[in-house]
Amino acid sequence: MADQLDDYINAVARAMSLPLEDAWRPAVRANLEVSLQLARMVDEFPLPDEAESAAIYSA
Repeated sequence: MADQLDDYINAVARAMSLPLEDAWRPAVRANLEVSLQLARMVDEFPLPDEAESAAIYSA
């Protein structure tokens, strides 16, 4: 998966014309790994079929 993440980072940087210095790569990769872990947790959280979205969001 390491090569896939690096390939993804390179492809997105190219597609968005973002300069990506070599010194930034470890931080970008760490952020992406954490984001993917959080997304996996949300995706795996079981919800009943009857669940409805909230009508009002507040903090």
